[in-house]
Amino acid sequence: MATDAPVRPADRPSLPEEPMAFRPARAARGPAVLLRRLIGIREDVLDWVPEERTRYTWYGAIVVNTAVLGGASMALALVTFRDELPLGVVLLVALIWFWVVLALDSWLVSSTHGIPAKSPLRVLLPRLVLSVLLGLFIAEPLLFQIFDKEIRQEIAVGNEQKVADYRGMLARCNPSDGEDTTTRPECGGYQLKVAGSPATLQGQIDDNTARAKKLQTQVDQINKTLNAKMATEQRECARDRWIWWNGVADVSETCKRARADSSSYRTTSKIKKYESDLSSLNEKGRSLASRQNTADDIYQTALQGRIDGKTEQHAADLDDDGILTRAHALGAVAWSDWYAGFVALLLHALLLAVDAMPVLAKLMSGSTTYDRLLTRRFEAGGRFHADDLQVQHACAAMEHEVQRHRFNQETTDRMNRLEHQYRLGQAERAAQFRAELDARAARILREGGR
Repeated sequence: MATDAPVRPADRPSLPEEPMAFRPARAARGPAVLLRRLIGIREDVLDWVPEERTRYTWYGAIVVNTAVLGGASMALALVTFRDELPLGVVLLVALIWFWVVLALDSWLVSSTHGIPAKSPLRVLLPRLVLSVLLGLFIAEPLLFQIFDKEIRQEIAVGNEQKVADYRGMLARCNPSDGEDTTTRPECGGYQLKVAGSPATLQGQIDDNTARAKKLQTQVDQINKTLNAKMATEQRECARDRWIWWNGVADVSETCKRARADSSSYRTTSKIKKYESDLSSLNEKGRSLASRQNTADDIYQTALQGRIDGKTEQHAADLDDDGILTRAHALGAVAWSDWYAGFVALLLHALLLAVDAMPVLAKLMSGSTTYDRLLTRRFEAGGRFHADDLQVQHACAAMEHEVQRHRFNQETTDRMNRLEHQYRLGQAERAAQFRAELDARAARILREGGR
């Protein structure tokens, strides 16, 4: 019979008795959920687009990788620039920086979900700028490690040049003959105090010679005057000028005055002291002249020792591992030639791109189905909130109306009770007044009957 013919061909598979559930998909479990939760993904919304679970799982992995890179960069920076820190402190600071980078990137990514397609750049651009700034701080220690050998070589060469320049200035500003360089402005701060320089000795010899010459002139003048006085004394006290009295010879008054004058001048002129001082100056001059013969060798040895000491101290004071020193050395290495600069810029851009990848990934992927669903949920939530506010407003208005009606009813009841109490009081007062009239009337009738 025709009714016994099959509805579809026998070679086709039969349809399932129960339809398969398609949306929403079954809730996911495992570590992938934690990665998505880290970037603020709502699983109940993502269940409607399970095809995007892989995208957002790797998105969370990118955020974790950036944080791990930041922690490693901080650890490398501390080990490089603060090698005196204990390992525990380095690991603690690196862990704290890992958490800071993770929190910042998580906020940057979670705040981009559900951005309207008409204004993604305006919303993402500030986040991209913040991400790039964070990437700069993360990338620099890594670049220092990549170019560590070149940086150390550049610092060593630069420090050697600085030491050589410093030693050259010390040599120019402290000549071996001890010449005075205080009048040269470029030598300010480079003069060394070394005793016994030939120039100093020569100055002392010249000064001693001038003093001796001046004192010799003074002594000669005194001796000349003294000789004149002694000649006068000898002349006046000669035998042919004696005076005889009764066979006794005596000198004249002129002789006595000449003797007194010469003796007084010998005392007041201090010729003995001047001669002694002149002798000391002459002895000092001979000593200085003797020292001058060996001053060159002694002074050059002492000067060379001072220059060596100052040079070693200057070399020890030079920074060879500070962050600014390494930054300047990195700049010198990067711009030493065009290819080195190209490699440095390429590595810098690569590290910045890796560090800013959480926001760059959002900018490159554009608006997803999850974003549109989340936007609709935001819009629905806004509408629900507005409706809820309207309901709350209506309920509050009705409650206010009920309260006003209750207050009106209570006011009316209170007024009725007051009116009733007032009338009861009037009735009581009227009854008391009638009773008092009746009592007075009865008393008057009793008194009239008597």
